Amino acid sequence: MIYRDPKIEYEFYTRAWIYVSQEYNRKEVFLNILSHFAKPSDEMYKMTDENIAKELRAFLEKGKYLIVMDDVWTEEAWNDLKIAFPKNKKRSRILLTSRIKKVAKHANPNTEPHNLRFLTPDESWTLLLRKALGTEECPKDLIQYGRHIAKECDGLPLALVVIGGILLEKGTESYWWEKVAESVDAYLSMDQEKRMDNFIALSFNHLPYHLRACFLYFGMFPEDFQIPVWKLVRLWIAEGFIQQKEGMSLEDIAEEYLDDLVNRNLVMVGERRSNGKVKTCHVHDMLHVFCKNQAAEENFFQEIKRFDQVTYSSSNPALEMVLEAKPISFTRFPTDLAQLVHLRYLVLSSNVKILPAAISSLWNMQTLIVQTPSRTLEIKGDIWKMIQLRHLKTNASTSLPGPLAKSRKNKDDSLINANLRTVSTIAPECCREDVFARAPNLKKLGIRGRLAKLLDTKGASSLFDSLGKLDYLENLKLLNDVFPLPPSEGKLPTLPQRYKFPPKLKKLTLAGTLLEWKHMSTLGMLESLEILKLKDSAFKGEWWQPEDGGFRALKVLHIGRTDLVSWHASTHHFPRLRSLTLQHCSSLEAVPFGLADVSSLHIIDLYCTTKSAAASARKIQQYKKKMQGEADQQTTKSSGFKLSIYPPDQDQ
Repeated sequence: MIYRDPKIEYEFYTRAWIYVSQEYNRKEVFLNILSHFAKPSDEMYKMTDENIAKELRAFLEKGKYLIVMDDVWTEEAWNDLKIAFPKNKKRSRILLTSRIKKVAKHANPNTEPHNLRFLTPDESWTLLLRKALGTEECPKDLIQYGRHIAKECDGLPLALVVIGGILLEKGTESYWWEKVAESVDAYLSMDQEKRMDNFIALSFNHLPYHLRACFLYFGMFPEDFQIPVWKLVRLWIAEGFIQQKEGMSLEDIAEEYLDDLVNRNLVMVGERRSNGKVKTCHVHDMLHVFCKNQAAEENFFQEIKRFDQVTYSSSNPALEMVLEAKPISFTRFPTDLAQLVHLRYLVLSSNVKILPAAISSLWNMQTLIVQTPSRTLEIKGDIWKMIQLRHLKTNASTSLPGPLAKSRKNKDDSLINANLRTVSTIAPECCREDVFARAPNLKKLGIRGRLAKLLDTKGASSLFDSLGKLDYLENLKLLNDVFPLPPSEGKLPTLPQRYKFPPKLKKLTLAGTLLEWKHMSTLGMLESLEILKLKDSAFKGEWWQPEDGGFRALKVLHIGRTDLVSWHASTHHFPRLRSLTLQHCSSLEAVPFGLADVSSLHIIDLYCTTKSAAASARKIQQYKKKMQGEADQQTTKSSGFKLSIYPPDQDQ
């Protein structure tokens, strides 16, 4: 509540929330804090923890900061980490939480720690109703059972939340509330010392069978680790946890499973995406311990902290399904990987420019992620034979093998991979119609390289025309990279006409294209576009006047490094805009005040912009607050508005 309070957000723009936990990595903690303010460079990951601490200390020294260190277990942990936090006499603060009182006293011997109290019976009842019914009103025939359950939870918020999740799933039938009340009594009578474990076990036993493995899988991740949902979903699919439903992709079904676990109060949401979907998640410490213990009991998985031949007996490695080898940087492609024919999920970090033909022997592969310091990557293997492949992701500009020449065709060459959903990033010259014809259901595509090649016409057509035939593509990234030439050599003269873009495009990211602002009118006509991210040097020019009637569906606008000076906009140009982010717009004179009338606009985030732009954003904030105050007099619903400015004005 303190961390998210608007007054605190205003006072401490430099804020970070980190989980320390019982087992932590000092270097990762420091990098985690830095990542709240800017993306750590590759060089930082190679530094020692002492040098990263110096970098963090130098950054925090400049201003007023608030750091929340959640779940600190030992006095040694505080001693180990505190060197990164300078006493800069700018009224900075560190908020530390611990379940062990002596840790808190050690961190600050001069102040008595704030002890969290148990909930009162009335507070317990209110929380239970909120989690079980979504309201504080309860049907009369349920009150008797609900009050009994609330009382038995002994004021423990987590117990109330977990039991509330069971009741939420059961609905409002008194029969089920009575059964849950009886179950609570039965589980409490087993072992009073393990009361919380019993509550969690009760909730687990009420889970449908298809959700049990998905829930226990959270024990595979480190405690308090914020799990990216895209990773979790792909791992669930690779492990075979997701049951196919007609008319739905496995990814969509997996996200439904996750939403179900969130609604049952077993999984906590970390961040949400701009479209409202869950971006990161984790489970409470006690649920994490339960997942690990239950998994060991069911022989579901085993945690190995140190390799030990005595205690570790591997099954046939060829039968492994999932391999995340990113922490290990290979100097060459490990040829033995080709023997792991059952692999469905592989993350590989390697200093290679070529993926050998052996990669195509991994015919069960669903997710293949390759990280390389090289700017280019050539795939020699025939990925079209990998018919289970759903996601291919690399950070380099990747060359895909195309269909064979007619004289060399064989019966396998006509294969179409209807499963392939993600290809990112590939070279522009690979964007041919005959290539995309083999992946008709692509939803996400990233292209990196000299983008002018996409626009070069041969006859009446260009490579970009093939993108318009991807009927299911929703997410497109166009990253202009003309290295070793200077970026100015890569300037795009224009954009293709509206009808040449994929028809269902919802998210578009541009970088390095140096387009003139007048070409934004083309993007404004994309009817389904909801998210537009203009990264560094996507557009160039001092003046932008959008055309009326454009961007009818746009909800998120991100503008990165640009020389834009004057921008005029209003609700006529962005009628549904919810979030505006401006980063390194170091010449922009003002955020258009006309955006204050966009009723859906809730977030403006400024990073390294001019003081005049910051002042104009505050005027929008004041206007929004005034209008919201008048609206609140007529309704109890408050939509809220959030303005973030970094760095904060010195005179703030």
